[in-house]
Amino acid sequence: MPSQLLRPVEVRAFDMSVGETVTPHSHDWGQFTYSAEGVLTVLTPQGRFTAPPAMAVWIPPGILHDIRPVGRAKFRSLYVAAEAMTGMPDRCAVLSVDPLLRQLILEAAAFPRDWQVDGPQGRLMAVLLDQMRAAPPAELHLPLPEDSRLRAVTDALLEDPADRRGLEEFAKVSGAAPRTLARLFQKETGMSFGVWRRQRVLLSALERLSEGVPVTSVALDLGYDSPSAFIAMFRRTLGDTPTRYLRGD
Repeated sequence: MPSQLLRPVEVRAFDMSVGETVTPHSHDWGQFTYSAEGVLTVLTPQGRFTAPPAMAVWIPPGILHDIRPVGRAKFRSLYVAAEAMTGMPDRCAVLSVDPLLRQLILEAAAFPRDWQVDGPQGRLMAVLLDQMRAAPPAELHLPLPEDSRLRAVTDALLEDPADRRGLEEFAKVSGAAPRTLARLFQKETGMSFGVWRRQRVLLSALERLSEGVPVTSVALDLGYDSPSAFIAMFRRTLGDTPTRYLRGD
C-alpha cells in the first residue's frame, strides 16, 4: 500500500486466493473496493459489506477495515484522494457497478501510478470519477450492533444463517426480553429482526454461490422449501437470477 497518492485516483490490482485477507487497516484516502470476478467481504466495526461483481464497497478515509475474498477474487481497488471525493458517501456503503463503470475500472487498472493527467488517461479518470459519484447504493450491508445482548443474537446468526430461532427463543440466551430485542434491533441496526435475518441469509447465499456451491444446495441449506422459492427471493431482492448476478451480466 502506498504511503501517499501520486494522483487523485490510483488503482491497485491483484488476484486474491482462497483464505487470503487484507488485514485490518485504515488510510487517509477513500477506497472504492471492487472485484472483477468473485465476491469480496469488507468488515468494519460498524458492519459487514458484501460486493459481488455488480457491486463495490466505498470506504471513506480513516475507517478501520479488512477485506476478505469468498473463494478466489480479482481485486481491483481505487484509492481516491480527499480533493477528489466530492459527491461520494460520507460512510461505508455498497454501490452498484454498471457495465460502463466496470469497463472504466478495468481500463484504469492498467494505468501506471503516475498516469498522464493531461491526455487520454486523465480524461478517462475524470469520467471514472463521475461514474463512481453517480453509482446508486445497493442494500448489501449488514449493520452490526454494539449492545452485548443483541450481539449474542447477531453472532449466532452470523455463525449459522440457517438458524430459525425467533426472538422468543433468543431471549432465553441473550438476557433480554423479546420486546427489548426487537426495539434494540431497530435502534442499533435500522432494521427489524426479520429484515436483518433475511439480509444475513442473502449475504450467506452470495458467499456460498461464489464458491461454486449449487443453487439447490444453497437454497435447501438456508431453509428454503425449494430452489425456485430461493431464486424468486434472489431475483426479487437483487433483480436477477443467482447465476447471472454473480457473473455481473
